[in-house]
Amino acid sequence: MWIRALSSLLSKFVQHGSINVSFPNGKERRYGEPSAEPIRVHLSEPSLPRRILLNPELILGEAYMDGTLTIENDDLYGFLELLIVNLKNQPNLLHYRWLAIFRVATRWFAQLNRIKKAHKNVAHHYDLSGELYDLFLDADRQYSCAYYESAGDTLETAQENKKSLIAKKLLLSPEHKILDIGSGWGGLSLFLARSFGAKVTGVTLSQEQFNISRARAANQRLDGDVQFLLQDYRDVTGQFDRIVSVGMFEHVGVPNYQEYFETISSRLKSDGVALVHTIGRTDGPSATNPWIAKHIFPGGYSPALSEMMLAVEKSGLCVTDVEVWRLHYAQTLRDWRSRFEVNLDRARQLYDDRFCRMWRFYLVVSELAFELNNHVVFQVQLAKKQDSVPLTREYLAEKVAATQNAHMSGA
Repeated sequence: MWIRALSSLLSKFVQHGSINVSFPNGKERRYGEPSAEPIRVHLSEPSLPRRILLNPELILGEAYMDGTLTIENDDLYGFLELLIVNLKNQPNLLHYRWLAIFRVATRWFAQLNRIKKAHKNVAHHYDLSGELYDLFLDADRQYSCAYYESAGDTLETAQENKKSLIAKKLLLSPEHKILDIGSGWGGLSLFLARSFGAKVTGVTLSQEQFNISRARAANQRLDGDVQFLLQDYRDVTGQFDRIVSVGMFEHVGVPNYQEYFETISSRLKSDGVALVHTIGRTDGPSATNPWIAKHIFPGGYSPALSEMMLAVEKSGLCVTDVEVWRLHYAQTLRDWRSRFEVNLDRARQLYDDRFCRMWRFYLVVSELAFELNNHVVFQVQLAKKQDSVPLTREYLAEKVAATQNAHMSGA
């Protein structure tokens, strides 16, 4: 019964490309375009057809992790690309539509990230072995979207481009005090202190990131200019000339957006500037993929710009600039995935095969989300006064670059 039901759904669903499915009972069937080379998939566990029908986005990922769903030549990219392309062309299939409605309706509870829960969510992902991240990130451990200014940019170059552009948008001076919300392994905080002479406070909830950040500051003799705190951003006190938050807003949760922007507003000086860099979606409010929410980023969500702006408008902040990065994260994830796959044997020395399949699934499905599925990066610049930022964008090419050069020459 469940095999027939799944087969019927696949017959309607696969209109682009082709897939050949070997079911647990030994029967095979092909779906999609007859002329297309099929992706060959084997389902080995008898309960899989039922479980896939009831919750496809969660179970397909878990079955791949468990090895009960296998793909010929392990062509995970081709398999997920086929699913995403067909879903994008048929988003209103009755079965999928009701699952999506349910997830949006319940997302408030899943994303109610109070401080204790936020600690737990962060530890789930960021307190993994630091050696794991060394397998695919650049040397500075930038775990957010890089900025590819030219086709020949390496991951390292693109991450440096990202940090430089953020610095320009912050309009830095050596005397500035900066708050870095979600400071990760400390790379951006250290860059801003080293390159511009700023005094930086970085906050993180990850013990692993905190330990590494402090060690890096000491090794670079910047611990007098940069302090890292193991605490929630909501507990920060004091006033800052600049506030930056890169790759952290995705962990805030929709119920806490107002509190987040009000915190930025209360910590920002009257003539200050803030920059929020976050993954976002261009197709309006939705819900987090259930596999990602369970296994990768519990409590996480990529916002629509409209959801962000609703909270900003009530916070006492004004928007001074919005930039949308299209496809830069797809390239970043492509570079991460390539490095991870090259180092797969080393990853297996740290974690088991199931974890490695999980991590590979995460990198591939994320890359495709930015390549095909309406995910982008928003950089939102904020201030309390409209004249805190120049009225044209010429300063992005000139003013802060000159400040950086002056500081470096005097260092």
